[in-house]
Amino acid sequence: MTATAVPEAETGPDAFADALLAARLCAVDPAGLGGMILRGGGDMRDPVLDMLRACMPADAPERRLPGHIDEDRLLGGIDLTATLARGGVVMRRGLLAEADGGRVVIPMAERLPDHIVAHLAATLDSGTVRAARDGVMLEAPARLLLVAFDDGVEAEERVSDTLAERLAFHIRLDALSNDRRHRLDGDPISPPLLRLQDIEPPGDDVLTALVATAGMLGIESARAPIFALRAARASAVLAGRRTIGEADVMAAARLVLGPRATRLPAPPQADAPDETPDPPPSSGDAPPDSDGDDQSAPMPMEDVVLEAVMAHLPPDVLARIADGRSRQRAVNRARGAGERRKSAARGRPVGARAGVPGNGLRLSLIDTLRAAAPWQKLRGGQIGRVQVRRDDLRIRRFETRAEAVTIFAVDASGSSAVARLAEAKGAVERLLADAYVKRAQVALVAFRGTGADVLLPPTRSLTRARRSLGDLPGGGGTPLAAGLHAAHDVAQAARARGRSPFIVVLTDGRANVARDGAMVQAVAQADAETAARIIGASAIPSAFVDISPRPRREGAELAAMMGARYLPLPRGDAAAMHAAVVAVQKP
Repeated sequence: MTATAVPEAETGPDAFADALLAARLCAVDPAGLGGMILRGGGDMRDPVLDMLRACMPADAPERRLPGHIDEDRLLGGIDLTATLARGGVVMRRGLLAEADGGRVVIPMAERLPDHIVAHLAATLDSGTVRAARDGVMLEAPARLLLVAFDDGVEAEERVSDTLAERLAFHIRLDALSNDRRHRLDGDPISPPLLRLQDIEPPGDDVLTALVATAGMLGIESARAPIFALRAARASAVLAGRRTIGEADVMAAARLVLGPRATRLPAPPQADAPDETPDPPPSSGDAPPDSDGDDQSAPMPMEDVVLEAVMAHLPPDVLARIADGRSRQRAVNRARGAGERRKSAARGRPVGARAGVPGNGLRLSLIDTLRAAAPWQKLRGGQIGRVQVRRDDLRIRRFETRAEAVTIFAVDASGSSAVARLAEAKGAVERLLADAYVKRAQVALVAFRGTGADVLLPPTRSLTRARRSLGDLPGGGGTPLAAGLHAAHDVAQAARARGRSPFIVVLTDGRANVARDGAMVQAVAQADAETAARIIGASAIPSAFVDISPRPRREGAELAAMMGARYLPLPRGDAAAMHAAVVAVQKP
């Protein structure tokens, strides 16, 4: 298949055309731009890869990086077979070194483990893969381009922020239908006549426009305007211009800065009217020439660039800004999952460590042989036999995720109890809907009158939850201390069973019933503060949702004592509460 350019005049500035343009820009400056994220799109990604292949050198390597790749294959290490055959250390290149000068395609990039993301980030930053493996320091060039496929279904399930910040282009293809596809069959694209080093240094107006636009859109990362400048230079190369033009800056800002926007620019403030009367014209002044040319100053480049970005902001970015969310507050890819824990017998393999097998610890034969191989000449063993000593022994390491438990502590007192409980019911059911995927459980504690009740013990059964939530009473005083103690007890019990608890308190923070049932507000508030400090001392992750009509000092103070995230949500519905809980469960 050959590839042809897609003129914007024919296609419009849609996501597919943006993806093709981004591919061409990446081919001009692969190491400088880092790569791209393509969210959704299915087989619409294939033409984008075809565009990359058509624009990059024919001999540029391409590798696919599976999510389950181990560090030996990724970074390189000792070639065990060759080392044993030769009797000396023979190193094997890893996938990143093999892709030097080419590209790495990452399917399901949103599920990459953190340690793999860290290696990719370090390689992109330095252009070199470095690692200490099996007592040997590895270093190899790895100037490469990453193409990350984001297959996340939910909004918060996306590529790690660490990796996304290092890739210039973030493009969504999931909103396009099949009739928006563009053919890539036709005449091959001619290689650009210029190179990056042929482009003249940018002027101050270009630098000011990109930095100012990034600031007005709430982009804090310094990498974003740098990527935009590199993209503008690459655009000038494609256009055959030796100087970066306004069109290059507009295209670069639209592609790089637009998807990263976290806020809309503030509207310009109207100048205060000048009440000082104008001086009368002197007799020697010539009357204004009404027929003269328009002498108005041209619009600054930063205003032109900002208008171009605002005109083509992706719909998901506008929705994210409207909801008060941002990329920087994105949750972890394994949102709602329990904390990682080391295991000796089961779970996901995470390498090996020095140790002696036994008592449930299992020998890692390959890692043991790999550790022994470099020493065979010094040990003077017979050919074909490997001498293994105690220091060479390696045991396997595994990692498991503890099951997460989200505990709702709901204030069911007062006249607004029905509305509060309805919100909690909806949020609980939303969390339960994907509990099986996240390995999460949900519990519900309601406090009203003079005490607190565990209405729903930790469960993943949606039927049981609905049955327990069906007839939930409300009204009476606010025994906040009792509710916090009950939530703490449920959390500690979950922790004792090897689970990861997370407490969500839904209240206005004003207690009026003490723990012993006395209706003394000062004592009740003191008891609530004591219970909050107990939760904080237990280091239980938590969130405090303030449902009072206006944020109150009492709620913020209790949240601080708990070590909890404080979330004022006076008019939140079930969807908003669910989104808030998911957001604060970020590690």
